[in-house]
Amino acid sequence: MPDRFFSAAVVIPSLAEAVNLPQTLESLSRNPADLLERFLILIIVNQRADASDSETADNRETLRLLPLWKEQFQLPNLCWVDAASPGRELPARQGVGLARKIGLDLALSLLDYRTANPFLVCLDADTVVQADYLPALTGHFSCSSAGGASIPYRHRSASDPAGQSAIDRYELFLRTYVLGLQLAGSPYAFHTVGSAMASTASAYVASGGMNRRLAGEDFYFLQQVHKTSGVEPLHGTAVHPSPRSSHRVPFGTGRAVGDMLADGEQRFLFYQPDVFSIVGEWLACVADHGEEDALLLQKRAALISPVLCDYLDQTGFKSAWGNLKKNNREKVTLQAAFHGWFDAFRTMRLIHESSDRSYPRIPPNEAVVPLLEQAGITCTSSMTIGGQLELLRTLQDGNGYPGRVELIPVI
Repeated sequence: MPDRFFSAAVVIPSLAEAVNLPQTLESLSRNPADLLERFLILIIVNQRADASDSETADNRETLRLLPLWKEQFQLPNLCWVDAASPGRELPARQGVGLARKIGLDLALSLLDYRTANPFLVCLDADTVVQADYLPALTGHFSCSSAGGASIPYRHRSASDPAGQSAIDRYELFLRTYVLGLQLAGSPYAFHTVGSAMASTASAYVASGGMNRRLAGEDFYFLQQVHKTSGVEPLHGTAVHPSPRSSHRVPFGTGRAVGDMLADGEQRFLFYQPDVFSIVGEWLACVADHGEEDALLLQKRAALISPVLCDYLDQTGFKSAWGNLKKNNREKVTLQAAFHGWFDAFRTMRLIHESSDRSYPRIPPNEAVVPLLEQAGITCTSSMTIGGQLELLRTLQDGNGYPGRVELIPVI
């Protein structure tokens, strides 16, 4: 480990990434030299004891080559942790969440706290960044009042048409979900991609640090950061994750792409716009009638959706609302406390319940076009998935809705 302190750290878990990691490091090396001097780049080469022979051999090769890559890409502050060699592996049933935590917790002790608030950045070993990556991060945290950041992302092109179609469909699904939450007025309407998130050191500590989940660690981490310090979108750069399929984790990009390639992408469906309307009406109901007790609010919820009313019963809303009102006398603090309870996870569960019971999932064009129209953007169902994706990329990676515009369908 280095004998100096840093303004920030980029932490990269790596499992069997000897082919991809050099591309990530090369992309980092194209950032300004003065910033590379101030950033720690920390690789966590990791595996469990039950790793396959190919994963073990790949990690061994990564550890052998890292000193060479450090010189080749002229990364003076490139360091690594060996959590892969015999006796150093991750415990059973652990994975990327723990690997991130190891790196982030270690980096926390190597940051310089004497001046500005240092920060931590999550990246993946199969993701490349732009030459403006470190400048954008530095600029963001120099002026943002929020402790967390969601970084724009765009998946790289796949090597074949089937793979491209699958990754386009999956990224469109992710972006449509965030658009739906934006239209509903949810404070959790931000992307939660593991290779595209960052937080100040103080926000990391306040949130309790990275969780150890095998998958979805990014979702739960940013949810907690938002509750304690806030999350804002970062602008001025983008990261580019791999479009490859993978079955290392039970859900996520790699799994979704792999399942589509195996079973046909037509089986990967989207949420109906109605489920986001239910979320929006419920959030507005609580905002407008926060003085009421739980019983009256649940009666209002039943008028919005019977599924919503049942869901509130299941989640113990009556007791939770009573405690929230008891401990938050002011309207502003009550609303903030409510959103801490009705968080990203409970929002997602309501969406799933509504989809399972009343609003079955539908093809992309039936889901995306109505949401875009709600956002004030006119398009037609003849626009391809690729065209819709590019539109949402522009919409979400910029500074908000561009207003009502006429779009020519992409054929």
